[in-house]
Amino acid sequence: QVQLVESGGGSVQARGSLRLSCAASGNTYSSVRMGWFRQAPGKEREGVAAIYTGGGRTYYADSVKGRFTISQDKAKNTVYLQMNSLKPEDTAMYYCAASPNLFGGSWNGFDYWGQGTQVTVFS
Repeated sequence: QVQLVESGGGSVQARGSLRLSCAASGNTYSSVRMGWFRQAPGKEREGVAAIYTGGGRTYYADSVKGRFTISQDKAKNTVYLQMNSLKPEDTAMYYCAASPNLFGGSWNGFDYWGQGTQVTVFS
C-alpha cells in the first residue's frame, strides 16, 4: 500500500503559478511511476504529468506541455507539480497517483490515489 497526500492547491489569477506537492508513504519503493491527474466538474479525469521514479523521465499531456513541470525529491518521497502560466481551463481537482507498472508513456496502471487538492484559476 502507498499513501499519498497532496497539498499546495488554491486560487490564483490567470498567468499565475502554483506548486503542488504529493507526499508518499508506505511501500513507496514499489512506485515506478508517479503522476498528476485532474478532473474538472462535468469532465472525465485526465492525466497531466508523470515521472518514472527510477530514471526521472517525464511525460505530459499536450495541454500543459511547456507550462507544467513534474519533479521528485526521492529523499523526501515527494513529487511536485510546478504549474506556470495558469489558465482558467486548468481549474480542477488535482490528484496525485502512484503506479507499480511501467506502461510506457501511458496514463493507465495507477493504483494508488490521493484525496486531491483544488486548483482554481480566475481571469
